[in-house]
Amino acid sequence: MSGHYAEISGLHVYYGNIHALRGIDMYADKGEIVSVVGVNGAGKSTLMWTLAGVLPYKGSIKFDGLPLPARPHETVARGVSLVPERRRLFTAMSVRENLIMGAIRRNDRDEIERDMERCFALYPVLKERLSQRSGTLSGGEQQMLAISRALMSRPRALLLDEPSLGLAPKVTEALFDTISQIRGDGVTVLMVEQNAYETMNVSDRCYVLQAGTIAMSGNSSEIMKDPRVRKAYLGD
Repeated sequence: MSGHYAEISGLHVYYGNIHALRGIDMYADKGEIVSVVGVNGAGKSTLMWTLAGVLPYKGSIKFDGLPLPARPHETVARGVSLVPERRRLFTAMSVRENLIMGAIRRNDRDEIERDMERCFALYPVLKERLSQRSGTLSGGEQQMLAISRALMSRPRALLLDEPSLGLAPKVTEALFDTISQIRGDGVTVLMVEQNAYETMNVSDRCYVLQAGTIAMSGNSSEIMKDPRVRKAYLGD
């Protein structure tokens, strides 16, 4: 692999003696939505936390031609932001305070306010809840806020870890619609999901992660036709 916007090569991650990721090779081109599907324990969240700079690893991770830093704040500074599983908001803080925390490394106050308005255009309900404590929001509203908080850092690549977890089907559908809009703004999206049908529908390419290895990869439309995928992940 060479010349891709984001490249992962020979990625190994260990938890003590547990070999969680075993030689992962992946890539994403600029402006793509790339999905990773797999059952619980396949290594999806491990992959995301590694890319976010939280977990040590062996192998190569490059973003826009340069090695990705291995510390979270440096990763964000390079333009890569994670929306973690189960949101992990600052629940005692208001919606506005959470958004400001997403922009904590910035000092361009006027631009921060403009970016906040862009988030409200994506998720109008957040503007109505601006002074409300984030811990009192519904699950769907919390996920909207978690995505918006990540967008406030002006990422060039957005990592989404199980964005539909615990959400109602209608909320999930609306959420995936906004992911396409985010890509329309030039942001590359890497998303891991158990909701294989929705994520493959919205993504350009898909990787199937199984027991820490890539079992299958290709265009999402083609992966969805594979009988093994349909049986394991799409309910056929």
